[in-house]
Amino acid sequence: MEVSLKFAPLPRMQLQLTVLLSVGMSWKKFKTINLVLRDLVVSSISTVYLLKGIFFEVKKKFETALGVLKKEKITIDPDDPAAVSRYAQVMKTVREKADLLSDSQRIKYTIETFTKGIPDARTYLNTLQQLRIKSGLIDHLGIEPLMMEALEKIEKDIKKPLLRSDKKNMATLLAEFDKINKKLGFRKEDLPKIEEELELEIAKSELTELKKECVEAMETQLKREEFQDEEMPDVRKLDIRNFL
Repeated sequence: MEVSLKFAPLPRMQLQLTVLLSVGMSWKKFKTINLVLRDLVVSSISTVYLLKGIFFEVKKKFETALGVLKKEKITIDPDDPAAVSRYAQVMKTVREKADLLSDSQRIKYTIETFTKGIPDARTYLNTLQQLRIKSGLIDHLGIEPLMMEALEKIEKDIKKPLLRSDKKNMATLLAEFDKINKKLGFRKEDLPKIEEELELEIAKSELTELKKECVEAMETQLKREEFQDEEMPDVRKLDIRNFL
């Protein structure tokens, strides 16, 4: 699933990267052994309580989100701007009431997590590119080559790799990025608008995927003998509240 990238994934504008990245939780099994040290026992008990706390927190968020979805009408029509806008608004309500990160906040968190500890600018930019690709984003404007070109220019001048701790030359690089932004018509004041456009693109992408899954499910059911005389329902008329 791909989403068009219509803006620059620059360090100062991290929320311009989209990542339909999923946050997963893995649960490990714990083995109890005899004659363990007292501090290990205390540690194990603390871990159990921590996991229980996480479980109940996730359960609470899930029930809150489900409660919103049971009330709000969603039209599964990714080709209708009004339906896409409505879906985006419902998802925003879900995030606000369930205290979940927005897509842009999740992207920022992902970038910060994956780039933490990276010492040089080149590896940082390469990591951003990898995140973009894994997220299904397309750099239609060719921003990444321009960013890398600016970096290479600075590294050529200083005759060594540019470290992120090099405040002077990093400031020069960021200034070059600002020039690229300005040339392409991107301004910091436009970030709220860009974020809104991003949310709509993601909403359309998710609705497209939802429509695909619904159609596939109905086609599978129609192949069953008891449904062979039935006609395929219009997916736009489905009310998912009836299935929650």
